[in-house]
Amino acid sequence: MSQLSVVLATAGYDHTIRFWEATSGQCYRTIQYAESQVNRMEIMPDKRFLAAAGNPHIRLFQIDSNQPQPVMSYDGHTNNVTAVGFQCDGRWMYSGSEDGTVKIWDLRAPPLYQRDYESRAAVNTVVLHPNQTELISGDQNGNIRVWDLTANACSCELVPEVDTAIRSVGVMWDGSMVVAANNKGTCFVWRLTSGSQTAASFEPLHKLQAHNSYVLKCLLSPEFSDPNRYLATASADGTVKIWNADGFTLERTLTGHARWVWDCVFSIDGAYLVSASSDGTSRLWELASGNCVRVYQGHQKAVVCCALNDGTDLPPS
Repeated sequence: MSQLSVVLATAGYDHTIRFWEATSGQCYRTIQYAESQVNRMEIMPDKRFLAAAGNPHIRLFQIDSNQPQPVMSYDGHTNNVTAVGFQCDGRWMYSGSEDGTVKIWDLRAPPLYQRDYESRAAVNTVVLHPNQTELISGDQNGNIRVWDLTANACSCELVPEVDTAIRSVGVMWDGSMVVAANNKGTCFVWRLTSGSQTAASFEPLHKLQAHNSYVLKCLLSPEFSDPNRYLATASADGTVKIWNADGFTLERTLTGHARWVWDCVFSIDGAYLVSASSDGTSRLWELASGNCVRVYQGHQKAVVCCALNDGTDLPPS
């Protein structure tokens, strides 16, 4: 079967995952996720599978299919799974959970985690560094940790604001910058430099008071939006703000959601953004104008995660 050119999915507290035609706004597939809400989703780079993180499971669904059942279930966590993502070749998956652990799962092996890192506090966010050898996590106690997968150890630990939960961490596509957002609406920005060791060193670059409420997601623009580099911040104040990532001046405020905005994702060229909100909708925004060009309606409760892959199809390996 041919791969879909654009895969857009949303999920949340109504126990369903919905797939959408991005341009028309029509929902063409609904998957029931009966066991729990869905906290986070990620699409495999080759668009074959979608990972949905719930409580406490991760389910893998085939995308180009009408099969309602997951093709695999990953059951090593003991609490809400708050982060999930894939290595660039799709060989392994990573996850983070309120059980205080970050885990690595080999997708070519039986569904058991191969590695387990203890954060000693509920993990709210995990991202993979573009070098594919380091994970960066943020937790409820305000700790940011770099997990060196080559050394199999924590190589760096930061606490930008004591006892203030880190909600989200983002890394620039070229590994040059890390942003962490917290419960007070603050974004901390570091320049990343790597020495002779694999461990990255964090050089403070900027402190941005992005919102007056929780920042629930911070996201840096993808490679193909260059030379324009942006930071998107989604907040409990119902807005998404777009910041210039060079001087951290405010470019746009995206208004239209009626409640908290939990998640957002850029299109591959950085020209559009999809957002997910407690108001039960997702929205597609044109960033040049700041206009909402499509509303995805159909969920019965809060939408807390969205996933988008509109990249070109990968050639067969």
